[in-house]
Amino acid sequence: MKWLKKMGLRRAFFLVSVLCMAAALLLTFGIYQVCAKIYDRYPHYGVVITSDGVVTDLGKPTPEQQRIIELVNQIQLLAILIVPVCGLGLAGILFYYLKLKEPIAILSESTKRIRMHDLDFSIPEVSADELGQICAAFETMRAELLRTNQELWRQAEERRRLNAAFAHDLRNPITVLKGTVKMLRQEQGEEQALERLETYTLRIEQYVEAMSSIQRLEQMPVRRKMVRLSVLSQELQETARLLAPAAAVTVMVQEGEDVPLDHGLFLTVAENLIGNAARFAQCQFEIALESVFEKGERMLLLTVQDDGAGYPAALVKDGPKPFGKKHEEPAHFGMGLYSCKLLCEKHGGALRLENRTDGGAVAKASFCVNS
Repeated sequence: MKWLKKMGLRRAFFLVSVLCMAAALLLTFGIYQVCAKIYDRYPHYGVVITSDGVVTDLGKPTPEQQRIIELVNQIQLLAILIVPVCGLGLAGILFYYLKLKEPIAILSESTKRIRMHDLDFSIPEVSADELGQICAAFETMRAELLRTNQELWRQAEERRRLNAAFAHDLRNPITVLKGTVKMLRQEQGEEQALERLETYTLRIEQYVEAMSSIQRLEQMPVRRKMVRLSVLSQELQETARLLAPAAAVTVMVQEGEDVPLDHGLFLTVAENLIGNAARFAQCQFEIALESVFEKGERMLLLTVQDDGAGYPAALVKDGPKPFGKKHEEPAHFGMGLYSCKLLCEKHGGALRLENRTDGGAVAKASFCVNS
């Protein structure tokens, strides 16, 4: 019946109806002929006059023969009335089973699964007729819904990552601000403390403005300006002192000229790496900042290493992942190293994680500072 599946619904219905009606008419004719032969076997009322004038009496049928004759007449009448109607009914049944049943079942099941938000299936191509085209349109709609849902899920995940990074990266500037406020209360270095308050308040304002206008962390803009390495050295020392007041911290900065750098982006990366070192270091950690050349590019390399337990092997091998946490701590979202990686890449650099042979972790963040 493959040839029937290729036909349109109207042509298929017409063909099935014609074939069934033809079969019904042939069956009716056959029944009529059989009944006529049976009818002729029994005597009838009346006479037969031949051409030579001979008159023959047909005789009178017996009551039993009369009942058979009446039954044959009824069968002939019923065959003429019922068999064509049954032929039309058979045509409808055959048309349903051959052309309608399978696509209707597929469409019904597909509608049920789509209503239940289950799009992980495919709708087969059942025929080339109108219902087959509807099935193909349903498959296109299902695929488009799946693609749209996947895009919405991806955007929701990106927004979740962005919010987590936003909350994570605001924590370190707020910690610095708290330390500065504490110094002000103790009346220590008021001028320096006020300058730090102004700097970090401006950073937070710029960060909030940037985060409110983007949909993904990768869209964070890079705004370079000339920054002195001596200024970066002071900020690294102050950040380490405020984020790790109990640890022994060594800061080594190579003196040099100004570099074109996104100051806020650099401090965000530095604060994340220093904050991680402060959390996992046993006694001390080191911070180094130097200008190097890699593959013909001038890079600003920030190295933070501690004497803790080191990074997990999977983290060193595969790199930071979103919401990857070494320990389940509700105060941390597992976005620090991942956001550092993205921000370094935005600045033309990279983030490399290593473990020291004598124990401890090493994080190297590079930033492209070509003039």
